[in-house]
Amino acid sequence: MKKGRGMNVFVGAVVVLLALTCIASLLLAHFVMNGRRPTLEEAWEWQSARYDTSFYEGLQKTDYLVAGYDGYELHVELLTNPDPTDRYVILTHGNTNNHIGSLKYVRMYLDLGFNCIVYDMRGHGEDEPTYCTYGDLEGKDLVELIKDMRERYVKLTQLGLHGESLGASTTIEALAYAPEVDFVVSDCAFANVESVLRLQLSSRHAPEFLVSLANLGIRVLYGRSIYDMRPIDALDKNIVPILFIQGDADTMVPPQSARDLYERATGIRELHYVAGADHAESILVAPDEYRETVTAFLERV
Repeated sequence: MKKGRGMNVFVGAVVVLLALTCIASLLLAHFVMNGRRPTLEEAWEWQSARYDTSFYEGLQKTDYLVAGYDGYELHVELLTNPDPTDRYVILTHGNTNNHIGSLKYVRMYLDLGFNCIVYDMRGHGEDEPTYCTYGDLEGKDLVELIKDMRERYVKLTQLGLHGESLGASTTIEALAYAPEVDFVVSDCAFANVESVLRLQLSSRHAPEFLVSLANLGIRVLYGRSIYDMRPIDALDKNIVPILFIQGDADTMVPPQSARDLYERATGIRELHYVAGADHAESILVAPDEYRETVTAFLERV
């Protein structure tokens, strides 16, 4: 009898452990693929606390919807340059942010003679809630937005892309489809999602096996794999000139990612590290250096 009870306890413990593992896997998967996303008001407060956003209020704004991949609706805003121009740049924000997060680059591009397109990536801002695919579906959405730009603004003479973090990786993913664009500025893009998760776990002294545990849940809930989320693979046949910018003190995306992307890219490309800049803060830490770097790159291409 005692032996039987002991076996029952053991089996019960295994069942409980497996159940807890499954629950942990699903919770991790949900956290990785979703995360808390700020409202437009919260994003505005964050941006306004770090630089002068007053220029935005005086700009002519045009809001509209664009059908992204599979008809998913993207909320788009055109910020018209006070000085008439037929040059445009599409700015793509980072994960858990929204189009307000792109404003820190707008003033620079207005000064450089561009109209600016800011938009909410799928699942963010005013778009319908959905999970993040780390550049896969988002990159396809961006391709559709580029097509819409070419049809909507028929006098367009130059079209560039500028992305930050997930927005930069999304921009790189879009390049796999050979979109009709003239240049790309990639700010703190990740080469692959796995390296980002491992850096985050390491910084928190958490075991790396949690990456595999999260991946199990992601496969179950979303039918995807962390190990397939590799924007770097989209660069093999790219011919669009790219400027990679990366803060060398980035605690979110491994600074090595920028070098890996640069070395994998083909065609005209440049790599610039900003000393002392954490994740997505390069333009805030060194605004003059940032502007000069982008300006010089655009003059080259």
